[in-house]
Amino acid sequence: VQLVESGGGLVQAGGSLRLSCTASGNTFDYNGMGWFRQIPGNEREFVAAISSAGSSKYAESVKVRFTIYRDNAKETVYLKMNNLKPWDPAVYYCSVGDYNNDDYSTTAGCWGQGTQVTVSS
Repeated sequence: VQLVESGGGLVQAGGSLRLSCTASGNTFDYNGMGWFRQIPGNEREFVAAISSAGSSKYAESVKVRFTIYRDNAKETVYLKMNNLKPWDPAVYYCSVGDYNNDDYSTTAGCWGQGTQVTVSS
């Protein structure tokens, strides 16, 4: 599976961005796709995941503000980020994995190259 993220950029605090992740290859081997983020020197952090049927789950820090959704026909997953906070800047990565696992992070793989999100105050 190959994943390509896009949509990052610079936005003011309180603003919005929409990230996209387009998948190709044997995506049918996975029942979930998700987003993670990483700040230099820190571990990659789970943000959100979505099942092939459209169920979703989120990290507590982004609930209400972020929405994950997908377009199966385009094999694309989106992350709409509203009300961006000063602690949201990071490189955001897309992954495939097992949505049904209680800890999606342990099943995530096939990382894309990431897309940088920067928030100015």
